Amino acid sequence: MFRMRLPSLTPPDLSAHKNITALPVVLLALLLLLPLRGTAAGKKTKAADLVKDGQQINLNQQKYHDLFNELTKKYHFSDRELQTIFQGQRIKKRVLELMDKQWEARPYYRYAPLFLTRDKIATGRKKLGRYKKLLDRIEKEIGVDREIVIAIWGIESRYGTRQGRFNVLQTLNTLFAAYPRRSKFFRKQLIAFLVLCRENNVNPKTVKGSYAGAFGQTQFIPTSFRAYAVSFDGDDRRDVWNSVPDVLASIANYLKHFHWTLDAPVYAELGYTLKDKQLIAAKLKGRKGRVPWSVVRKAQGIDLPPSPHNKPLAIVALELPPGGKYFFRYIAAYPNFQAITEWNHSSRYAMAVSELAEAITERTDRR
Repeated sequence: MFRMRLPSLTPPDLSAHKNITALPVVLLALLLLLPLRGTAAGKKTKAADLVKDGQQINLNQQKYHDLFNELTKKYHFSDRELQTIFQGQRIKKRVLELMDKQWEARPYYRYAPLFLTRDKIATGRKKLGRYKKLLDRIEKEIGVDREIVIAIWGIESRYGTRQGRFNVLQTLNTLFAAYPRRSKFFRKQLIAFLVLCRENNVNPKTVKGSYAGAFGQTQFIPTSFRAYAVSFDGDDRRDVWNSVPDVLASIANYLKHFHWTLDAPVYAELGYTLKDKQLIAAKLKGRKGRVPWSVVRKAQGIDLPPSPHNKPLAIVALELPPGGKYFFRYIAAYPNFQAITEWNHSSRYAMAVSELAEAITERTDRR
């Protein structure tokens, strides 16, 4: 194993430079600090460092004038409505701190146990029984497997019991006003949020959610709500906060949009080594890497269930606990697995959903 050579911490020898005494003191200090690049002295300023918690958002800045202009002209909000919604909006510094925090990706052997708990499995089994008729209808009309719908519900909001504690309106304003890196994205989410609240007769000031603006039992961001949420309880309101039929059908509708196939495989075990360079290349490309089903079957020398419409597979590496013979467990990710990664781009997330779905049902043949 090669070691990275670290820069010497010995101050540079300036004696060889002519007229060294003529160098300004400030320049000398900068030269002495050169080897210390990357330390606290050069720490990158984060968005949360630039604000105070509770400071009032300046609604007179140009970006808000442009926002209000779009809301009035394109979405027909009145000046009075906008004043009621935005007046007194303040920065929530904790939102920025959480957005700025570099969350270290947990290896799968540490990630999965967070979701594959006895309580979550037991509750999931009860939900399958309790909502059997509803899930029958969802499978028939939308075409998404019930155990996957229940597993996502369990992971996203603990079956509706954890929907977030941040005020979504304040969160989205904070991120639009004070998070430059993704300000345009959250401007879009803020508009979508206000429109969906009006469409569904929801007071925008009362909605709670995550520090990133996701809300409800589905934890949809506003644009996802507008695109994929459905009403499945007989009224016209898409209620992902209180209506279990709407919640479960909306989860299913999202997956359907990304080409979920009922009763089709989600993943297949490939063992602990990849035996073909095409599989290795697909794995290295991440969730967008693909390899033909026939190549995977031949290379690994195993019998694989067919892929719907002969679509290609992704290759996923899942970390194993240290100390064993192998470092990774490899799986072939079928189009249904790929649909889950459209919900959350993490393959670890998709695998946790898949294994929770297996754990809460006796129908393991659906894997």
